[in-house]
Amino acid sequence: MSPILAESPRWVRIGLVPALQLALALVISSLVVLIIGEDPVQAFAIMIRGATNLEFGGFHSTLYYTTNFIFTGLAVALAFHAGLFNIGGEGQAYVAGLGIAIVCLLFDSTLSVWLMAPLVILASAAFGAIWGVIPGYLQAKRGSHIVVTTIMFNFIAMALMSYALVVHISPLGGNSTDSRYWNSDAVFPKWNEMMPDAPFSLLNPTLILALVCCWLVWLLVWRTRLGYAIRTVGSNPHAATYAGINASRTIIITMAISGALAGMMAVNEVYGAQGRLILNFTSGFGFMGIAVALMGRNHPFGVVLASLLFGALYQGGTELQFEISSINPQMVLVIQGLVVFFTGALDRLVRGPVEGAFLRYQLAKAKKAEAADAAVAGGN
Repeated sequence: MSPILAESPRWVRIGLVPALQLALALVISSLVVLIIGEDPVQAFAIMIRGATNLEFGGFHSTLYYTTNFIFTGLAVALAFHAGLFNIGGEGQAYVAGLGIAIVCLLFDSTLSVWLMAPLVILASAAFGAIWGVIPGYLQAKRGSHIVVTTIMFNFIAMALMSYALVVHISPLGGNSTDSRYWNSDAVFPKWNEMMPDAPFSLLNPTLILALVCCWLVWLLVWRTRLGYAIRTVGSNPHAATYAGINASRTIIITMAISGALAGMMAVNEVYGAQGRLILNFTSGFGFMGIAVALMGRNHPFGVVLASLLFGALYQGGTELQFEISSINPQMVLVIQGLVVFFTGALDRLVRGPVEGAFLRYQLAKAKKAEAADAAVAGGN
């Protein structure tokens, strides 16, 4: 007798459903473009060309944006596995940028990139973890809701950053809302600096760090005792406690790691791309990590694919604004928002019917096989 699946096949859940959600978002986006009197086919062709061309650095810029989304997407995905909704990626990355600035201001004139890079990575992870562990502690030990505390800590981080930049950091050589540039010998080289024939882009070796973090998160969640504890607490914290798992400690550790992952985004922006600390460098990437994690089904491989998609949307949208003047930045945000809407807020709109259809097909197939087996047994 054929087995009956308890859930739809993986390729349906991870591949087909997100593809249908994206297609639906693009169809609605096409209608929006038509309303303003432009050709949607031409608009999407420009976006695809702008996100993938190699001659002018479009694909390199796509990978640069992808790096940011991988870090924030991983941060949200890991928290989801523990049943937590970390909306504090913006604040965690913000504070991590401050940690990087402290390290660079102190040591960039004396240390080379080979010594600075490990210090910067550790500083960003540590500062991000601290900003993540506080809401985790408040939920685990004081019953505060993680959504409320992480949102509030975003605003606290913004205020802290503004104070630090204006009062302490900018007087050291920067303007009122940024720091001085770090010593060029102490920062990651950009892709065009490593490959002289390549066009200019902000892509830097932080992409490698992001991919390594993806592998480490997969290893943590599915190959370690802590990962088992995280998934158990996320499924049923009461059952986890009954099984001997310290749910409070698991929540605190998970939020610390989640904050560290979000903080890594500052390595790409502050250390690799900008070469200085600037106000509002997070640019909403922390919030977009929620959509990335949802579309990637909270799996590191899915997060990479979703990050690549959103990176292409960002870069392609920038190209679209240059090519078609009637499409302003707000219109590009509408297109990006529709993708987030259909892959996140309306996830069940597509997922429910599609996965249900596959499950019904599997059930009918199993019943047919069972009837055939019964007929053979009766004949004998």
